Amino acid sequence: MHPQHQIEFVKLQVFNQRQPYYNAYRQLIVSADAAFNHTTHALADFAVPGYYIDPELHKKNSVGLQSDAFDAYACALAYHISDGQSKYANQSIRFLTAWADLNTKYSDFDGSLVMAYSGTAMVMAGELLLNYDGWSPASKMKYLKWVQTVYLKASNEIRLRKNNWADWGRLGSILSAHLLENSTEIAENIRLVKSDLFHKIAADGHMPEETTRGTNGIWYTYFSLAPITATCWVAYQSTGENLFTNYRQGNSSIKQALDYLYYYNLHPNEWSWFVNPNKGSPTSWPGNLLEVMSTLYGDNRYSDYVKSSRPLIYRTHHFAWTFPTLMTVQLGSYQ
Repeated sequence: MHPQHQIEFVKLQVFNQRQPYYNAYRQLIVSADAAFNHTTHALADFAVPGYYIDPELHKKNSVGLQSDAFDAYACALAYHISDGQSKYANQSIRFLTAWADLNTKYSDFDGSLVMAYSGTAMVMAGELLLNYDGWSPASKMKYLKWVQTVYLKASNEIRLRKNNWADWGRLGSILSAHLLENSTEIAENIRLVKSDLFHKIAADGHMPEETTRGTNGIWYTYFSLAPITATCWVAYQSTGENLFTNYRQGNSSIKQALDYLYYYNLHPNEWSWFVNPNKGSPTSWPGNLLEVMSTLYGDNRYSDYVKSSRPLIYRTHHFAWTFPTLMTVQLGSYQ
C-alpha cells in the first residue's frame, strides 16, 4: 500500500514543511501519540452478527478491532514518516501482537466481512514494519501466522461474492499476498477484479449491486469503490499493471464510476434509485476516496471538493484510504 518511493516523497514534503503534507503529518502524529494510552481489544473469537440483524451488537463487537487496527496503522506509518522513531513501531507491534496472540477465528453472519474490511489496517501496519529490527522473530512469525490462518482466510472466504463483500475480500487477500510474498495469489486477485469489473460498473458509471441499496445507495457505491481502487493500487505497485486507466469496456471504467459517485453525492436530489438518499461529505466519505483519486487522475473537481477540509483522516470502520492527504497516490514517479 505504501511503496518506498511514496514514503520518501512524503518525508521530503514534511521536511520542507510543504502543505498540505505538513499539517497532515502533524495530524498523524497526534493520532499515533494518542495510541500510547489505548488498551488493546483482541478477542479469541471475533463474533460479529449481521448489521441488519443486530446493529448494536454488530457495532459493539466490531469497534475493538477497528480501534486497534487504526492505532497499529497510524503508529507504523508514523514510524516511517518521523524518520524511524522506534517508539511508534513498538506501539504498533503492541496492537498487532495482541491479536496474533489471542485471536484464532471469526464467526457469526458478518464476522468474515468485518474482519476483512477492518483488518486491512493490521496488514498494512505489518507490511510497514516487516523490516523493523525491534520486532522479535518469534513475535513476527506469530503475526504472519495470524494473517495466514485468520485474516487471509476471512478475506478469501468472501472474495467471490457479487457485491462489496468481494471487493473487501480481494483487497484483504492481495494485501496479505504481498505481505506473504505470494505472487500467485496477487495475480489471482487481479484476475478476479478484471473478471467482474464491468458487471459491477455499468456503462453510465452506476454500480448495480450497490445503487439499489435504498437510502444508503450512495454510501454503498463508495464502499465498493474504496476497496476496488485500493486493490488496483496494490496491483499497480506489485506488478505494474494499471487498471485505473488501461482497463475499460466501452464507457465503463473505474473513473466513470468515480465520476458517477462524485456527481450524485453533490446532487442527491437527482439520484434515481431512491428518494432523499444519504450523502457523504468532504470531511469523511467520499472525501477520502476523492482526495487520493484527485492526484491519481489529475481531476481538479475532486480536489476542489475536499481542499477546504484538508488534512483528511478516515479513522473508523474500514481502512482503504485512511490517510489520503498525507499519503498521496500517483501513477508513475512522484513529483
